[in-house]
Amino acid sequence: MKLSNIDKISIVIMALLVMVPFQGFVYDLFMMKIFCFAILAASLNLLLGFAGLLSFGHAAFFGTGAYITAHVMKEWGATPEFGLFCGVVCATVLGYVFGSLAIRRQGIYFAMITLALAQVVYFVATQVPFTNGEDGIQGVPRGMFLGLIDLSKSTNMYYFSLVVFILAFFMIKRIVGSPFGQVMKAIRENEPRAISLGYDVNRYKLVAFTLSAGLAGLGGGLKSLVLQLASLSDVFWHTSGEAVLMTILGGIGTLWGPIVGAAIVVNLQNYLANLGGWSTIITGVIFVVCVLAFRRGVVGEIIALYQKYQHKN
Repeated sequence: MKLSNIDKISIVIMALLVMVPFQGFVYDLFMMKIFCFAILAASLNLLLGFAGLLSFGHAAFFGTGAYITAHVMKEWGATPEFGLFCGVVCATVLGYVFGSLAIRRQGIYFAMITLALAQVVYFVATQVPFTNGEDGIQGVPRGMFLGLIDLSKSTNMYYFSLVVFILAFFMIKRIVGSPFGQVMKAIRENEPRAISLGYDVNRYKLVAFTLSAGLAGLGGGLKSLVLQLASLSDVFWHTSGEAVLMTILGGIGTLWGPIVGAAIVVNLQNYLANLGGWSTIITGVIFVVCVLAFRRGVVGEIIALYQKYQHKN
C-alpha cells in the first residue's frame, strides 16, 4: 500500500512524539496538555472544517467529559479506560441532544444556539453538587490502565495520552476520508446541491455534530486525568473560543491544522502566563496578525506553498 505525503509526515511526527520522554527540553505534562486541547480543536475542525458548521458550544462537551471522567475515577475508583468511556458516552449523548436542536438553523443562528446551550451546561455545573462548584473536582486519581499500568507515573501517563491522541487523530482521518466525510464536504461546499442529490442533510449534520461532541468529550476526559482536575473553566464559553482560535490559527479543513493551532495557543498561554491580563491581549493581537497574514492558517499556508511549488515543477 502506497502511503500519501500526509501519511508519511504523520508517521514521522508520531515517531518524534514517542521520543519526547527521552529528551530534556520539553516537559511531559506540557505535551500531554497539548494532546488534550489538540483533540478538542480537532473535534471542532471535524464540524467546522469538513461540515461547515461553526459551534461556539464545544466547551459543554469538553467539560462534560472532564467532569464525568473525574467523578467516575474519584468516586467509583474506576479504571482510566472506563472513566474515559463514561465521559465520552455522556458527551456524545449531550451532543446528540444539542445537535437535534441546533441543526434546525444555519449560519450565525446555529452558532448562537450552540453557545446558548453551552451556557446552560455551565450554569448547571455551578449548581449540581458533584461538580463542587468553583472548587471543581480536584485530586483526580489517574488509576491503573487495564488494572496493570500505573498512570500516576509521568512516563506511563504520557504514553497513555499519546495513544489516545493518535487514536483520535486517525479516527478523524478515517471519518474525513470515508464516503460520509465526502458527503460532509459536499454539504459544506453547496448544501442545496447536496439536498438535490437526495442526501438527508440534517441527518448527516446531526451525525457529524454527535461525533464531534464525543471527540471533544474524549479531550476533556483526558484533560481531567492529565491535570487531575475538572473545573468550571472547562465548561466556560472561553474554552469554546479557544477551540475556535486554535482551529482557525492552525488551518480550517486540514488534519494537522488544529493540532498545530493547539500547540501554538498552549505555548502562548504558558509563556505569557506571568503577564496576567496582558496575555489575553497579546494572544488576540497575534491571532489578528496571523489571520491577516496567513488567511489559510499556518498549516493551510504550508500546504498552499507546497502545492504551488509542485505546480511549478
